[in-house]
Amino acid sequence: MVGVYKIGEKRIRLSSLHEEVHRLCADYRVDGESDFTLRTAQADIDREREKSAREDEIEGIPVRRFSDGYLESLAVCRMIAERMPDWDTILFHGSAVSVDGAGYLFTAKSGTGKSTHTRLWRELLGERAVMVNDDKPLIRVTGDGTVVCGTPWDGKHHLSRNIAVPLKAVCILERAEQNRIVPITKSEALPTLIQQAYRPADPAALAKTLMLIDRLDVCFCRLSCNMDISAAELSYDTLKG
Repeated sequence: MVGVYKIGEKRIRLSSLHEEVHRLCADYRVDGESDFTLRTAQADIDREREKSAREDEIEGIPVRRFSDGYLESLAVCRMIAERMPDWDTILFHGSAVSVDGAGYLFTAKSGTGKSTHTRLWRELLGERAVMVNDDKPLIRVTGDGTVVCGTPWDGKHHLSRNIAVPLKAVCILERAEQNRIVPITKSEALPTLIQQAYRPADPAALAKTLMLIDRLDVCFCRLSCNMDISAAELSYDTLKG
């Protein structure tokens, strides 16, 4: 099964064993030539299954059973992430929302409340707030600035758009009873940025990823917040400026 998809501003020819990944990427399908080709094999699916089982064992939960088609879609995401540093682009774990054409990316450890916070932004701002991606956006670093792009890998709520917008700010979330937001330096944000970025297995691609993180030219903030809409009011009023 073959299709061409434009993801992160690159045209990818995907040859897969199963249909599921093509359904997942349907909104990104294009015609014509591609920038590079990815081909999956059963070994890629098997590696994803082993990785998932190890993670479940670490978490102390029963090993989950996933279909080959679903695991192949994870393998494709990983393959894309491995290649993207060649084009000054990295895969990042976070929830990205666009307001009035500007992108805002919220990141933290899983379970902190990234998706909840961007949902509060959508409740606060209505149609002005558009989800870019709720789990694995791409960040492209250019000579003219930083851009955040949607991808088909958009979390359990499947919130994303096939769009790319200038990234204005990255905000690191932490849970708290009282809402508070403070600007931080890139050096202060760096440990979280490295942790939440996809880190390629290839040493050269990993080195390029770290260089791209260092080149990020956006505002950085740390937000201590609860799950009340007042947290969205505070963060939006601060970050938009």
